[in-house]
Amino acid sequence: MRAMVWRRLARHRLALASVVVVIAISLLCLAAPLIAPFDFDQIDLERIRRPPSLDHWLGTDDLGRDLLTRILYGGRVSILIGLLAAFIGTGVGSAVGAVAGFYGGRVDDVLMRLTDVVYSVPTLPLLIVLASYTQAGAASMAVTIGVLSWMAIARVVRGEVLKIREMEYVEAARGLGATNARIIVRHVLPNAVGPIVVGATLAVGNAIILESSLSFLGLGVQPPTPPWGNMLMDAQATMSSQPWLSIFPGLAILVVVLAVNFLGDGLQDALDPRAESR
Repeated sequence: MRAMVWRRLARHRLALASVVVVIAISLLCLAAPLIAPFDFDQIDLERIRRPPSLDHWLGTDDLGRDLLTRILYGGRVSILIGLLAAFIGTGVGSAVGAVAGFYGGRVDDVLMRLTDVVYSVPTLPLLIVLASYTQAGAASMAVTIGVLSWMAIARVVRGEVLKIREMEYVEAARGLGATNARIIVRHVLPNAVGPIVVGATLAVGNAIILESSLSFLGLGVQPPTPPWGNMLMDAQATMSSQPWLSIFPGLAILVVVLAVNFLGDGLQDALDPRAESR
């Protein structure tokens, strides 16, 4: 099964390229303390708003701080929040969807109506309200985004579990006396891993966009930590006169989110049992 998935994924060139891009950017950001040419908060008033040059490859900001260094350090925050938020949202959504799909009936009705209610609330405005009342740290931001982004994966997992619960191996486990909780954990969720993995991958990009939006509005992780959204907020007054201050952080967000989404598309094709016939 794994060999088949890898074979299908290998045919998806965009997905393979996205894997390389995501890994490369993640490694560069993780290694920022070792490879960054300056400290991310190092101020040099003699080099304020310098365009890209040999000394500062991506230029400097309005305090003379090296932009490349700040993008590398900012990526550590933005990508970490994206991963944590996706992990939390996927975990909550998988649990809700699995319970709703497996038990059905009134349990399914209650959980799905709850999902519909939460889904109907605009995510970004609610995040703005919550962020204004909470301390804007990376952990709290990830938890807030994750708790508000589980609904889509819950619906997908529920639909998958509705099919899996009728399978013969589930009936066999039930006949052997396995509890419902054990059946869900040992038999149902492992066989729904495809949609869960795809949903988790796409949730990373969505979380990065939400975090960047909040940071751009000044409600994200606060300085001196430099997430990409904060860098865009700092550059909004000089977008026309010093475009590099907004172009490079914006490109960082664009490239990572696109790569993650392309990877999600590739995984969806690779994990689809009908992909072999297409």
